[in-house]
Amino acid sequence: MYDEQGAEYIDCINNVAHVGHCHPFVVQAAHEQNQVLNTNSRYLHDNIVDYAQRLSETLPEKLCVFYFLNSGSEANDLALRLARQYTGHWDVVVLDHAYHGHLSSLIDISPYKFRDLDGQKEWVHVAPLPDIYRGPYREDHPNPAEAYASEVKRMLSSAQEQGRKIAAFFAESLPSVGGQVIPPAGYFPKVAEHIRKAGGVFIADEIQVGFGRVGKHFWAFQLQGEDFVPDIVTMGKSIGNGHPVACVATTQAVARAFEATGVEYFNTFGGSPVSCAVGLAVLDVLEKEQLQAHATQVGSFLMELLGQQKAKHPIIGDVRGVGLFIGVDLIKDEATRTPATEEADYLVSRNEIAHSRVMVTLTSNLQRKKA
Repeated sequence: MYDEQGAEYIDCINNVAHVGHCHPFVVQAAHEQNQVLNTNSRYLHDNIVDYAQRLSETLPEKLCVFYFLNSGSEANDLALRLARQYTGHWDVVVLDHAYHGHLSSLIDISPYKFRDLDGQKEWVHVAPLPDIYRGPYREDHPNPAEAYASEVKRMLSSAQEQGRKIAAFFAESLPSVGGQVIPPAGYFPKVAEHIRKAGGVFIADEIQVGFGRVGKHFWAFQLQGEDFVPDIVTMGKSIGNGHPVACVATTQAVARAFEATGVEYFNTFGGSPVSCAVGLAVLDVLEKEQLQAHATQVGSFLMELLGQQKAKHPIIGDVRGVGLFIGVDLIKDEATRTPATEEADYLVSRNEIAHSRVMVTLTSNLQRKKA
């Protein structure tokens, strides 16, 4: 990226230009398809089928039905509708500090937003963020995954005693707005067990962390174990490298319940030939340029450098991350772990990177240029 004086910068925050700003292969795919045909998905076109097939190859077999949309907010809103129709329930469990989108339905399930607006709805239940650095169960706990999942179980029991019925547990696979939090392994499978017993489904929001960003796996929910499979997965941002495209993947059972309403789901621009051509091109770039392995290598290098800085500077309380999803937590005091808010604001103004916990998502083209 360049400023008005022509100075060149590596983009360490953009979580949309997943394979690099204006990647020529992605630009070419959009241009060529635009020259041939671009219309809505009422008209049959091979691209949407080909794209769904390619996406299915990256996901567990159970997740085999795809809905294409224009944004992550649209995807999360549809996921909420799917869950409610399938379960016949209404209530939603979310993680503290979560943000899932700008639609009214999503503001209602985003503590990061609703606490400054209309407050918490009675059908929303906020579970503790599974943060082993700042949360009630920390790195010295013998089984933080079990402990945090038990908090969800207690919340479900309390809600059911009040006559509430749970439709879904809705969570980012790696909470980002909440501070680049890495949930302890085993947390999601235990939560899914509790949620399903309560009659709900598990929704994994992969809008910021999917598509190989975590390096070790293509999807961040896979960090929780090979056997863990969400009921619904939502995708956005990086899926189109800046082009407005998003997706919801779910099971046959959930999709059939949604279709049984007789109300057809239709999205004018979702799944257009151009959007699907762009999506296919992004997948091709990820594969041909081995960007998943690249995220692992560069992320490990960056974590090592940040670890060296942590050893030098007491203000750095924690460095955490996986692949190119990395957070640095600034503190005033090591014992209390009080957030160093003013210092973080200073860093934001100096480096133009967001929030007191820094997100790093390096893109392939710019990183190669600097390597």
